[in-house]
Amino acid sequence: MKRISPLRSLVACRWTNRARKRLAAVGLASICLLSACAPKFDKGEEVVQDKGSKQQEAVIPKYNIADSYYRVILPFKPSGARGEVVNDLNTRLDVDEFETGLMRLATEQFPSDEYLFQEGQYLDSETVGKWLARKKTTRQLKEEKMKPEDNIGLNPPISDTGTNEQKNKQSPIYLASILEHDYLVKIDNDKVKLGGIAIGLALNSVHYYSTEQGYPREVKIKDDVIEREGKRIAAEVLKRLRSMKGLGNVPITIALYKQAPRSSVVPGHFFAVAHVDEGSSTIDDWEAVNEEYYLFPSDEAEENHRDDWLKFNNFKSDVEDFFPNYTGIVGRGLYVNDQLQKLTINITMPFYGKAEVIGFTQYVTGLVMEKFPDYITVNVYIASAGQPESLIVRQAKADEPFVHIYQ
Repeated sequence: MKRISPLRSLVACRWTNRARKRLAAVGLASICLLSACAPKFDKGEEVVQDKGSKQQEAVIPKYNIADSYYRVILPFKPSGARGEVVNDLNTRLDVDEFETGLMRLATEQFPSDEYLFQEGQYLDSETVGKWLARKKTTRQLKEEKMKPEDNIGLNPPISDTGTNEQKNKQSPIYLASILEHDYLVKIDNDKVKLGGIAIGLALNSVHYYSTEQGYPREVKIKDDVIEREGKRIAAEVLKRLRSMKGLGNVPITIALYKQAPRSSVVPGHFFAVAHVDEGSSTIDDWEAVNEEYYLFPSDEAEENHRDDWLKFNNFKSDVEDFFPNYTGIVGRGLYVNDQLQKLTINITMPFYGKAEVIGFTQYVTGLVMEKFPDYITVNVYIASAGQPESLIVRQAKADEPFVHIYQ
């Protein structure tokens, strides 16, 4: 692995004497450029994808970038509902966590070393749109000239009478988005077929609407209501999936996701998952998913995870002492079963040269290795105004970090 040697001269960096002493004590951390460590990908293994009466050639990538990721079958087939999740969820944080979190939960039923990933091929944009709609009342069906068979919205109907505020408070929209992932399995040396699917149901914690005068309003939805409605919707979704061609007998995983409010700086989280055996059309058991994100620093993190809060604050203090320049440091911690699993840190500060970036990155790398236990995955993104400068990744249990300086 290619390493950047310690800087012989850091004249361009305006460091304090205290910072120099800290740097000497820590030692300049070695840097492994991600670009130098990246594997060279060959074409991969050619197979035939069996889709009932249809068969088509596909390629399984030869290499996988990490054990926690699925290999994606090629050529890449976008979902028919591509883009729906981005449009439906409140923040980019929720979009990312909804997808990666569903993959994480799917590994319980479909291990990444046995299954291949493909974007959902059964729920198209039109179907998802109809499912996310409100159920229509008889009067609304007549007014909108809808066919009864198209009245398949999974959200509750809104009343025909009352003010907009009264109607929305009484019947908030619960289901915000639906995500499908397909998992393929090899059946022969040269064939793959659908081995199961995972469905994510994103549920609102806040319902947003407007009054007749156009004033924005919101209704907070209690956790027990979110869970009740999520499980009700999941039962109906499972029934509909089983009626689709090709999905009558495959295992299905359904997971419920609580979406964060629009103003949140951390994403929401999954809170329940059900694994349905092949051929079954009922959900017999739900497993609680104990996952949650915390913002660092924050009062909530201090109250619920004080030890981790102290570690982060000590790290933040050391980073801020390094340069006299202003630094902004924010962290997001993912807790699984009340244990910190992953910490993502964003550091923004003004830089006046590449030497500053390199020296600062080396120093922060040393702090990451020193301040945080090795069972935590730590990702640090360092940026100046408008552009990324460097990346530090310390995987859990890894002896050395991966570091990349953007050119």
